Amino acid sequence: MTDIQTISKWNRDISKAIAALGKDQFFPILIQAIQGQVKFDYPQVWLFHRELPPRVLYHEIPDHAYVTQVDQYLEGPYSEDPFYRTSMEHPRSKLYRMSRITLGKLRQSGYYRSYYRETGTVDEAAYIAKLRGGSVINLDMMRLPQNGEFTDQEYETLYLLAEPVSELLKCHSEHDSFAVTHLIQPGIDHQIDLAFRKFGESILSPREKGVLELMLRGYGTGISAQRLGIAVETVRRHRKSIYRKLDVSSQTDLFSLFINALSCIGQAGGGDPLSVYMSPRQA
Repeated sequence: MTDIQTISKWNRDISKAIAALGKDQFFPILIQAIQGQVKFDYPQVWLFHRELPPRVLYHEIPDHAYVTQVDQYLEGPYSEDPFYRTSMEHPRSKLYRMSRITLGKLRQSGYYRSYYRETGTVDEAAYIAKLRGGSVINLDMMRLPQNGEFTDQEYETLYLLAEPVSELLKCHSEHDSFAVTHLIQPGIDHQIDLAFRKFGESILSPREKGVLELMLRGYGTGISAQRLGIAVETVRRHRKSIYRKLDVSSQTDLFSLFINALSCIGQAGGGDPLSVYMSPRQA
């Protein structure tokens, strides 16, 4: 494909993404536009916020890889993720590559040994868009062994697209349909810590509540066991009981329930927001 053809294709594809701003089709159309320039695997769009668990907004992950890519990531490793940490530390760039932010030492990290090597990823890059209220959107692009690492030319292409991609992600977040559903509303930030401490206490035992709070704060099973002074198997047993009592089947479902219940903090009057959220009046 000649340079003129490449530019023409990008203009057509990105125009479709612009037309989809504020609509459900925006993320897949934007990803398709980027993939028209550089091939990548398992595209994922994440919403990060320093005080809340991450949320996956959109993904194209096959079923066989979802548990590793999302559920296991949310069970604790996300807090050690270099992309997450970079996003929470006032990122200056709009595109980051894993090998660069880890200075080539990813394989020596606990994050790699405890989680990342299981994903089978050989390279990864992410577009970053800083939003209001401290939230950040990450559009994550992986490369699996069959496609190899990004070449220098491919990464340069991704870099050239960073400005419009990041700006479009930000513009999409400003549409009411996205903001009301996903973003923290002004004035609620100071109540988040209260929600961590109170969420689920009307349903769970005190020990289960302690395990749940550590889960929500991003601690894995091992660290939770150390902090609570109990066995790892006991933590796992409490986690299964928490899932059953809250009627969720995964970490993703649990985090979604927690974030949705935040809207009931005021009505809960210092108590468990979940008790209000799950009441018949809220149904």
